[in-house]
Parts: sequence; structure tokens; C-alpha cells
Amino acid sequence: QVHMVESGGGLVQAGGSLRLSCSASGSIFSIDRMGWYSRAPGKQRDLVAVIRSGGDTDYADSVKGRFTISRDNAKSTVYLQMNNLKPEDTGVYYCNAIGRSSPTAWTTDFDYWGQGTQVTVSS
Repeated sequence: QVHMVESGGGLVQAGGSLRLSCSASGSIFSIDRMGWYSRAPGKQRDLVAVIRSGGDTDYADSVKGRFTISRDNAKSTVYLQMNNLKPEDTGVYYCNAIGRSSPTAWTTDFDYWGQGTQVTVSS
């Protein structure tokens, strides 16, 4: 079992910044990929950014140049620095971790989600 704890959401004016954090704990041998997804009101959950164990990243086109994802492998923690926020960034942000629970696992065997943290950007 892997436990995910998110923090850092809140209410901010357009143009402002927020930093989200997500820590994973429990039966973890390695985390191959950590990411952030958002669900806007009335819409599906969409990818915001992901970072892989080697450090390579992918971003949604809508956040490129404004958001930065990073991770601390020693702490099994992923961060999302969000700058120049826009009202359309409003939503619930979810952390995701995919990895292996033991050294004998030949492929990833867990895929866990955090509980979500609300980000609201006012115009």
C-alpha cells in the first residue's frame, strides 16, 4: 500500500503563484513516474505535468512556460510550481505515482492517486 499526501492548494488572484507538494510513503522500492493532473468543474481529469525517474518531463501545452514539475527522489516527493496562474487553471489537482513495491517486481506494480487539492484562480 502506498499513501499519498498532497498540500499547497488555495485561492490566488490571476497572475499569482502557488506551489503544490505531494509525498508518497509505504511499500515503495522505486517510483518510475510522478505526475499532476487537474479536473476543472464539469470536465474530465487531464494531465498537467509528469516527471520520470531520469528527470525528463512532459507538460500540457496550456501550462508550458508557466508551470514547473520537479521531484526529490530521496523523499519520494513531487512538486508543481505554478506561476502566472490563470482562471482557467482552476480545478482539483491530483498527484499520481507509478512504480514498483519491491526489488523483485520486474515491472511497475502500483499506480496510486492523492486525494486532490483545490486550486482556485480569481480574475
